[in-house]
Amino acid sequence: MGRHHRAASSPSGVTGARLRVGAGTLGAVGVSLLALGAPAFAAPAAAPAPATAPGSQTPCAPTAKACVDISAKKAWLTDGHGKIVYGAVPITTGGKGYETPTGTFSVMWKDKNHKSDEYNGAPMNNSVFFAPGDAFHEGSLQRDSAGCVHLSHDASEKFFDYLNVYDQVQIVP
Repeated sequence: MGRHHRAASSPSGVTGARLRVGAGTLGAVGVSLLALGAPAFAAPAAAPAPATAPGSQTPCAPTAKACVDISAKKAWLTDGHGKIVYGAVPITTGGKGYETPTGTFSVMWKDKNHKSDEYNGAPMNNSVFFAPGDAFHEGSLQRDSAGCVHLSHDASEKFFDYLNVYDQVQIVP
């Protein structure tokens, strides 16, 4: 699974679905979702992302509610139509061997007081998971993450409060 998954019996305070399932179940669910025309959970887009909106100040598609530019070390929140509502804010992302995935994703679930299962219960406050094991959360802006997008305390609260399950997240290199 991912680096920071929790079993369904984890403490309350979490928004969104949290399931721990086997690969066979995931395959069946993925096929079912494709058959229904529903978006796959956190799967990067197969095709290149749509072009940046004319006049947009982010490198992301106008439909992205959260935009991350890894090379510029910045992130934004938008209205989903290309207008910036918060940011740019400084970020850190995954270091060598722990790269933050790039592509277009959907918010999977949120956890206000998440503790890492992979890193000895390390606090990941204001977690917004967009890929298995990868999330926006409060973290150090002085060092690389293990694949997540680190935000300052204030920025992590804004991202947590603003983003909802199924909102589009785009991460560009």
